[in-house]
Amino acid sequence: MSEESQEDQEALGTGIPLVFGRVLKRLRVQAGVDRAELGRRTGYSAATITSFEVGRRIPNAKFIGRVDEVLDAGGMLADFIEDMAKAQYPAFFQDAAALEKKAVGLHVFATKAMPGLLQTEDYALAVFRMWRPLLDEETVQKRVAARLARQDVLAQTLFPTISFVIEEHLLHRPLGGQAVMRGQLEQILLHGQRRNVEIQVMPTARKVHACLEGPFSLIETKEGRRIAYVETYKFSRLYTDRDTVRELEEQYGLLRAQALTPNDSLALVEDLLGET
Repeated sequence: MSEESQEDQEALGTGIPLVFGRVLKRLRVQAGVDRAELGRRTGYSAATITSFEVGRRIPNAKFIGRVDEVLDAGGMLADFIEDMAKAQYPAFFQDAAALEKKAVGLHVFATKAMPGLLQTEDYALAVFRMWRPLLDEETVQKRVAARLARQDVLAQTLFPTISFVIEEHLLHRPLGGQAVMRGQLEQILLHGQRRNVEIQVMPTARKVHACLEGPFSLIETKEGRRIAYVETYKFSRLYTDRDTVRELEEQYGLLRAQALTPNDSLALVEDLLGET
């Protein structure tokens, strides 16, 4: 058995990444290009090309577009870009991630950890490494990369309207340690300065609270669709029926009224940053 064949039998991926990998390998072999040469021409190592071909790693859109050109694939590989972008995420979040990427309005209520759209790399690493059952390191790295890629929505040219309501206790829980939390607080202040982003803190001492059931997100598309994504254990899902979405929109409106104003919220974060 050849070295490449041996490698191909190790840790095969599944689903769309594996299909993409098989097409990539077939086109590469047909073009008479070995993995090392393809890596040189696309800016990756031969080992990374192997990981792409066996579906262990998910390539980004830049690589897919470049390798389509290098192998003269005529768009055969480029057609995978959207599906591969979805494949970065756990199955339960793939549809929500696709909608989030194209949203013109995005509103997030966070109760368990800092919203993924605001997380630093170190904070995200801490979250995924403490996941139970334990995730292997390669999966951790994939999840972190996917989470950071989601944050592109914050700086899109069309500037979607984005808001967050964050439970105050999340600002006091130093996941990953004090240094990680300091970086996370700095990140909140940084994003809070964006003109299209508003961040509010729900004080723990509030005597009224419009939603004690857990985190959710509201998404509005450019076509005017209003969708809710609700996080629950293993069964997180999207809601499109108007009654459910309207209920969550009402709750979110009340949460924003009950929370600190954006200015007061950032002032609180600054105070906490000075204490870390």
